[in-house]
Amino acid sequence: MGCGEALNAMHEAPFGKGSGPIWLDELKCTGEEDQVWQCLSEDWGKNDCSHSEDAGVICSGFVRLNGGGGHCSGQVQVNSGEGWTPVSDENFTLPTAQVICAELGCGKAASVLGNLPFRKPAKQIWAEEFQCEGQEPGLWFCPRVPCPEGSCYHIGAVQFVCSGYTDVRLMKNGSSQCEGQVEMKTFGGWRTLCASHWNMANANVVCHQLGCRVSISTPKGAYFVEGGDEIWRDRFHCSGTESFLWNCPVTALGIPACAHGNTASVVCSGNQTQLLPQCNSSWSDPAGSAASEGHTANCSDSRQLHLVDGGSRCAGRVEILQQGSWGSICDDSWDLSDAHVVCRQLGCGMALEATISAHFGEGSGPIWLDEVNCTGEEDHVWQCPSQGWGQHNCSHKEDVGVICSEFLALRLVSEDQECAGWLEVFYNSTWGSDCHSPMEPMTLSIVCRQLGCGDTGTLDFLIPSREVSRPHWVDGIHCRETDTSLWQCPSDPWKYQSCSPEEEVHITCTESPQLRLVNGGSRCAGRVEILHQHSWGTVCGDRWDLKDAHVVCRQLGCGVAFNFFLYAQFGEGWGPSG
Repeated sequence: MGCGEALNAMHEAPFGKGSGPIWLDELKCTGEEDQVWQCLSEDWGKNDCSHSEDAGVICSGFVRLNGGGGHCSGQVQVNSGEGWTPVSDENFTLPTAQVICAELGCGKAASVLGNLPFRKPAKQIWAEEFQCEGQEPGLWFCPRVPCPEGSCYHIGAVQFVCSGYTDVRLMKNGSSQCEGQVEMKTFGGWRTLCASHWNMANANVVCHQLGCRVSISTPKGAYFVEGGDEIWRDRFHCSGTESFLWNCPVTALGIPACAHGNTASVVCSGNQTQLLPQCNSSWSDPAGSAASEGHTANCSDSRQLHLVDGGSRCAGRVEILQQGSWGSICDDSWDLSDAHVVCRQLGCGMALEATISAHFGEGSGPIWLDEVNCTGEEDHVWQCPSQGWGQHNCSHKEDVGVICSEFLALRLVSEDQECAGWLEVFYNSTWGSDCHSPMEPMTLSIVCRQLGCGDTGTLDFLIPSREVSRPHWVDGIHCRETDTSLWQCPSDPWKYQSCSPEEEVHITCTESPQLRLVNGGSRCAGRVEILHQHSWGTVCGDRWDLKDAHVVCRQLGCGVAFNFFLYAQFGEGWGPSG
């Protein structure tokens, strides 16, 4: 079935009783056959059973995404029958990523990254290239060819993020066109998008994705149709150059319900070339501009703006893409008025702080602007008076940064522990606590992974409540499998007192150690390796004996130890040893 290894052989109709013939009985496979009907058995249809004895299996799967904060993102690994093996990014295509995301029940591929260091020696890389067309039911069924000379190690690993969004359309008068109400398809079906924070950059991505050229307006609610599900509240933060809407950063945490009829709409230029605005295709509208309110195009040139190394899209070093290179701004004359323009241009609210002296680290590209002197009302930071492009007398030690009001941060507060404590979020320029309803295992896992504190978390209900007064910012957090950070998780709206002090969240994060055997020719023989703090490492042979080996075999479901070895019999490892 292309489903990897068998994890369990199930008896007595664990998945329900069948209703057709019972074809096989007394099955005796060696485990090496290609098809189950090649195994020894009674003759076809000969049995002494009832459907209450129907057999079942649980398989490991052929492909997985590992190490990305959930099963819908991470490094691509396939099951070789002897363990999980990473896939090279050589000739790895987007259609292949789409097949994997669909197979895992994770929607569409949102981003694909290559040229990443492998987590294992190169000789353990999957030695085939997958050539999916995009419509296959799973990776196993895609065409594949051997890598040149049987090795794909010379490029790098591939990893990607799947998105829960699977399609987008513009609906007008009941049909999909190049203008209309924005609707996104998720696992729950088609949903309309709220117009809050919807702007021309988002709209331009939709038009481009649908082959409808560029956006010329975003008239809120103009195509609203009664009925359907609740309006989708997730906010997209596109630069305008993304290929798909689901490639844009998304936030859902704390967003309030959408007002009735306040749905996002877009009018694309389609083939009406006479309506095209006179500028290039990169859009950068402030969230509250006239364009986002709805009727005219306000487009910049091909320049782009982003914030880096601040841990959030709304805080960090200011960088501008100009002439194909990302560069920084010098801090001469940099103040809050300049920072306000940056924050508003990025849809990040107002500036809380204008940082200088490379507060977020030194950049490495050109220094594009110096002596920036904004009034605070400009739409784009490059519209402010300055020395001119590339004119400066600075070094990267003077790179500027900003912290905007929509900057979000996460931490655990404890006197003596790094990965346990009160869960707090920085919102509206103030640290406040989170509330524990419902705080399901998926949410706890995403929090712990985001903090670099392991894979799982537990709620601590026996910790006495704190006495110091603080905001209790958010309750009702419900993370989905496709969310990769807490900011993407839906919740109740931001509120200064979302719960009582007794309901503040205190959690303990833990990393679940994993065990494997490598270089032994099967999953039940080889060098012992343990995954701890995100690194595979080995076990030293001092005092290693058969009793220790028995524990390993039992833990892996491999029976009892037949033999144990010292002195790197299966080759030397390359991670930490303990």
